[in-house]
Amino acid sequence: MMEKPAAHHPIIVFDGICVLCSANAQFVLKFDRKGVFRLAAMQSEVGADLMRQAGIDPEDPDSFIIVEQGRVLRDSDAVISMWKRLGWPWKIVGLAGLIPRGIRDPLYRLIARNRYRIFGKRETCWMPSPEQAKRIL
Repeated sequence: MMEKPAAHHPIIVFDGICVLCSANAQFVLKFDRKGVFRLAAMQSEVGADLMRQAGIDPEDPDSFIIVEQGRVLRDSDAVISMWKRLGWPWKIVGLAGLIPRGIRDPLYRLIARNRYRIFGKRETCWMPSPEQAKRIL
């Protein structure tokens, strides 16, 4: 089967030194059985460029993003979109989209601003296994 180019896949840009964000990236790689997503650490050239295009400083990020066909999702919208596309049982988290953005985004930003303090920070970016590496940009 021919691999689709990354441009046809949604790209999750995540903080590779954040313990929570790296764990989330590993979770996506494990449970995205259809191989929908590609991932890029914001510390990489590709990830940093995508963050800048979205108007986010990759050196001081306040969100992870999903980029798909020129459209950028961020904050709780990105989280909900990601979980919905992982399939069952994970897509049930998509019900969080029923909560108004004015409630869910401030909660998301509170966690995002404090992610290093709550979950920790790595000295170096997480490195994927050889099987996972083909999905990392």
